[in-house]
Amino acid sequence: MALMVAVFLPLLAALLCWLKPLRSIAWGITVFCLAVSFAATVVTAGQVLGRGRVVAIPGWIEVDGLGCLVLLLVTFVCTLAAIYAGGYMRHGSSSKARLWWFYSNYNLLVFALAVVPAIKRTNLVWVGVELVTLFATLLVAYESTAGALEASWKMAILTIMGAPISLFGFLVLYWAFRSAGGGLAETWAGLYAMSSTMPPNLLKFSFLLVFVGFGAKAGLAPMHTWLPDAHSQAPTPVCAVLSGVKTTVPLYVILRFLSIILASPEARLGEWMVVIGLFSVGIAAFLLLQVREYKRMFAFSTVEHMGIILVAAGFATHEAAYGAMAQMLNHAITKSLCFYAAGMVLLALGTRQISEVRGLFRTSPFAGSALLLCSLAIAGAPPFPIFLSEFSILSAGLRAGHPAAVTILAIFIVIAFVAILLQVNGMLFGKPQPSAPAAAIPLSCRTAVVLAAIPVVILGVYIPGPVHSLLTLAAQQLGGR
Repeated sequence: MALMVAVFLPLLAALLCWLKPLRSIAWGITVFCLAVSFAATVVTAGQVLGRGRVVAIPGWIEVDGLGCLVLLLVTFVCTLAAIYAGGYMRHGSSSKARLWWFYSNYNLLVFALAVVPAIKRTNLVWVGVELVTLFATLLVAYESTAGALEASWKMAILTIMGAPISLFGFLVLYWAFRSAGGGLAETWAGLYAMSSTMPPNLLKFSFLLVFVGFGAKAGLAPMHTWLPDAHSQAPTPVCAVLSGVKTTVPLYVILRFLSIILASPEARLGEWMVVIGLFSVGIAAFLLLQVREYKRMFAFSTVEHMGIILVAAGFATHEAAYGAMAQMLNHAITKSLCFYAAGMVLLALGTRQISEVRGLFRTSPFAGSALLLCSLAIAGAPPFPIFLSEFSILSAGLRAGHPAAVTILAIFIVIAFVAILLQVNGMLFGKPQPSAPAAAIPLSCRTAVVLAAIPVVILGVYIPGPVHSLLTLAAQQLGGR
């Protein structure tokens, strides 16, 4: 019952926000329903830790450790983004009369994000991911400015082009599954069990097709070019969801496929995943050195972290898989905090340019403090959680016998670290430019920032037992030696 509430309550919220008598309270409906959905996900996580998996509709809706982790991230990030949206959208939106439409479509996006990790049938996963793309594209264009429409169009073209490619990959996977006998149900567990008997060439071909199709949606280089434009133009609550979990969900599907590949004795592609992941990290690291907008800066950081997760999964060990899951968790909670801080800077000063933000600590102390905290956290400074997960990935890579890859990854991480802190340093400590006083930050935005900062601070010094157990269970689903 809790799993059904977690997945389908956002769909009900979207309908309620669409109804004309309730449009004036669309924000309240959204926050309440998503908070209940998050609470239901926490209950589901407890059940998963006790049973290994939770089945809501046999044969259709269920989650294991990995699916539950992704669902937990989706509901947590989307709930805080909804809280943040209350003051932000009223303060900065030029389309206040259409806020009900924003919240209705936002809830549809949350539903699509939540349903992907909960779908048992792999042939429906593709539908869920494409729904995520559709609703996200509409939200990017919400402001209807020339820049927003261009970013939305670019996002649609670059990500939807991957839809037929990934669909073909799912069809090839089905072919491989049937060629092996197909005696089990066509689920992730069934495919994993049959991987050793599937034709390896078909299995590799299907994975490559899905990787290309979904890699664009996950923001992996060189298919990432839509991401900085979308993040610079979309409303900040949407940016938090796009970067925190919208990129995570297609990456989750890629990792599911990769686990099937790693379980096959012949169809091994782990080394290629390490190479592609390093390419993404490297591209992002050097782009961070020359970025001119702070929202784009955090967007390029997403490309970096998606690459790090892929490298960890490619190492194909249990220790590296745990590091990948920890990095996925830490990135989602930290990157959403980054965009909350970026949104407050935009509200306070009205500019996206890094060069035009100076002395933020003096002009807007709360926004400056939030920006400093999130920048240190996302760059991987100790004692924040991303430092711990990146360190565990580097250690796992050395133990797995990949010293060259670990060295390259460490160099790219250091470059990204220096780039982010160099960009943020002037914003925080530079001499303030003569301008109008900074605008007040809405209470809902401050509340969301405080709530988002709590796990970022805590997980850097202490990992609760249930969180560690869920990460361990999720890592087991990735396989590895």
